[in-house]
Amino acid sequence: MKRIGIISDTHNVFDDKVRNFLKDVDLIIHAGDFGTIELADEISAFKELVGVYGNIDDYIVRGDYPQFASLEIEGVKILVTHIGGYPQHYGRGVEKMIREERPRLFISGHSHILKVINDLDYDLLHINPGAAGFHGFHRVRTAVRFVIEDGTMKDLEIGEWARY
Repeated sequence: MKRIGIISDTHNVFDDKVRNFLKDVDLIIHAGDFGTIELADEISAFKELVGVYGNIDDYIVRGDYPQFASLEIEGVKILVTHIGGYPQHYGRGVEKMIREERPRLFISGHSHILKVINDLDYDLLHINPGAAGFHGFHRVRTAVRFVIEDGTMKDLEIGEWARY
């Protein structure tokens, strides 16, 4: 059993509210827009971290984190990118990656809008955790956590905090 936390669009913020929500996870997946390499380092010092760079991340972050990450946890193949779109509206090149990688879970960020959608066309779950940081148009900061056990994703929970 692995407890997974997903965040995105932190824009250089990893405060106590987000940290407390993720305190019991085994792994954090960050779907891009860390803000700085120092923030990425802070998160990786807190928990094991898998991340991808986002459109606001500089060359230093891009040097340490890829555009796409593919991993398998407890029998669940996961594909992560920042600008990914969502079912029937995937970003450029993303649909090709999904066809090639055949993930059961596709994670993206960028929109600052929390979405959890079953994609029946590709038989996967799409999660966009929204934005955990303050920068952007969103009014609520969000993060996601769930459990993967024996090839099953379950017990999904949403964390929400006022942006102001």
